[in-house]
Amino acid sequence: MTRRHPDTEHETSRPRRWLAPLVATGTAITTGLLVSGLVSALAAYFVRRVLTPERLKPDDTEVLSVGPGTVTIRATDETVARGRFGLRLAGGTSHARLGEVLRADGPTVTRELVDVDGPMKVGPARWNPYYLAGEPTRALGLPHEDVVLEGDVGPLPAWVVPPSEDVPTADVWAVLVHGRGATREECLRALPVLHRLGVTAVVPSYRNDADAPALPGGRYHLGDTEWADVEHAIRLALRRGAKGVVLFGWSMGGAIVLQLLSRSRLQHVVRGAVLDAPVVSWADVLDHQARVNRIPVWVARLGLELLSGRQADRLFGVEGPVELERFDWVARANELRHRMLVVHSDDDEFVPSGPSRALAQARPDLVRLVSFRGARHCQEWNVDPARWEREVASWLREVLGVGR
Repeated sequence: MTRRHPDTEHETSRPRRWLAPLVATGTAITTGLLVSGLVSALAAYFVRRVLTPERLKPDDTEVLSVGPGTVTIRATDETVARGRFGLRLAGGTSHARLGEVLRADGPTVTRELVDVDGPMKVGPARWNPYYLAGEPTRALGLPHEDVVLEGDVGPLPAWVVPPSEDVPTADVWAVLVHGRGATREECLRALPVLHRLGVTAVVPSYRNDADAPALPGGRYHLGDTEWADVEHAIRLALRRGAKGVVLFGWSMGGAIVLQLLSRSRLQHVVRGAVLDAPVVSWADVLDHQARVNRIPVWVARLGLELLSGRQADRLFGVEGPVELERFDWVARANELRHRMLVVHSDDDEFVPSGPSRALAQARPDLVRLVSFRGARHCQEWNVDPARWEREVASWLREVLGVGR
């Protein structure tokens, strides 16, 4: 009877000793790949949230009681903020305009009730950060024309708001661009000052807006493609006799304007730009949002790398890679050729004002920064509308010579 050598016992039931390092290495690689995949998925999910339009906007507060000139609602970070705001009621069929906070008491806040268009009832409501609602005629009493721009992606609805008949009509028109997840209503606040200065305004929609064509992926491109839609509003102004245009942009609308100024064949007709809480650097915004959401900043940066990579269309539903270098305007400050007024709150919780400040420091010859305090994102006008309009009017008179 032949006995097995001790070193060969159970050789079919356990790995050979020389295989052990390879097994350990394989386990480590598998674990590493799994972790790497999870991190990449988190990074992609984080960036995808930024790229995805918020089409469904459910009620987010509740009217608890209505008194003489007051309304009490559920307290949230938004409803207790300084300034004047709006409240959509009855599924959006009614709208209230609210003034400053009169009393904040734990879970509730009582604000001044300035005006209401329609029934004012206790029940669910949706916060309106723009204060104004509807088209220009309804919201402001300013005559307007509904037009459709024939964009490359399909029909793009727009408003054309003529100037006051009491002042000379300027040969410069304004094109107003709203931000991410917003609507054209965000631009309503700028129309009265333009109307008084004799400036005709065009307020266009752009791809993936609720009232505009949705692309197959249905994702924002952070301004990388949207600028081409805004260019059609400039063409409309030129066809109707404008000799030049001034661009307005809020938040991502600012990023869209900056892309247009650097990439459009019509950049030469732009006399200047007014940017409110603009995205001057998407990397900075994503870094900030990662910290707010307790996600490592390097995960956000990985997401941006994936967005600029060859697999961007598959991972994010975009048309192609988004070149993030295009959006760092502090680094590209020497490329600017247009004068700008930048309005930004130092208390902006979504788009920090640091890059706007750095841009103004890098190009003091072109960029004038007007800083606010106590205003949340794109709410400088809400907190101090008189100052916002005064600063904008002063800059337009100085740079464009309008309203004189």
